[in-house]
Amino acid sequence: MPDTALVVIDIQNDYFPGGAMELEGADAAGARAGMAIKSFREKRLPVIHVRHLSVRPGATFFLPGTRGAEIHASVQPAAGETVIEKSFPNSFRGTALEKQLKDSGVKNLVVAGMMTHMCVDASVRHAADLGYKVTLLGDACATRAQSYGGETVPARQVHAAFLAALNGFYAKVVNTHEL
Repeated sequence: MPDTALVVIDIQNDYFPGGAMELEGADAAGARAGMAIKSFREKRLPVIHVRHLSVRPGATFFLPGTRGAEIHASVQPAAGETVIEKSFPNSFRGTALEKQLKDSGVKNLVVAGMMTHMCVDASVRHAADLGYKVTLLGDACATRAQSYGGETVPARQVHAAFLAALNGFYAKVVNTHEL
């Protein structure tokens, strides 16, 4: 597994209880992502943190300079770990993530993060399109309810639908204990 890296996407304070965009299951997902980080550190494998900063007009969370935009305590970067900042859902768009992975010889990604239906989805699909073999830690991700056509889809169903859509072609979806 020396060519494998853990990518932790947007596990930031605004997604946790009391944050500006609270997600269902954020605490549990953050704890599981923290377990994956611990495992990667013990094996001396790279851990890359991705942090979203909202710079678009009218943004209401992940605002630069706020506590909500800070990486959550459950997944705090260690000294020397890479932190990539982004301003789009796709972790590769407008960032140095792809270069960092190539320069490190990474071919396999293990992904944890938030929100399942947005930044995790966009990033996993892009990674697969770039040729990375992706393992997605489904229980180390979280999302929120979504509405469309006058109907609200509960968070657990949104989460399951996106994991089901990614599983197979784009990623192998597993739970953290299977890692």
